[in-house]
Amino acid sequence: PSDKAMVCFGNMFIELPKARTREMLQKDQEHLDEEINKLRKELRVKVNRLFEAQGKSELKGFNLNPMSAEEMKLINRILEG
Repeated sequence: PSDKAMVCFGNMFIELPKARTREMLQKDQEHLDEEINKLRKELRVKVNRLFEAQGKSELKGFNLNPMSAEEMKLINRILEG
């Protein structure tokens, strides 16, 4: 068991310490989660504007938020036992 991990950047592999690699992946995942949430919020506004321009009523239930992983675990725990 080595304390280094091979990481692919573009078309090359670089060997980095596992702790540093884990930290980089966590930061990258957090950034991606923030971007996804930002795009979801913007999409809701754009869809509402589109429906308004078409003279249609606002979609019902469209402003719902997805459950977090922690909330899903709790729901599954309740359903199992």
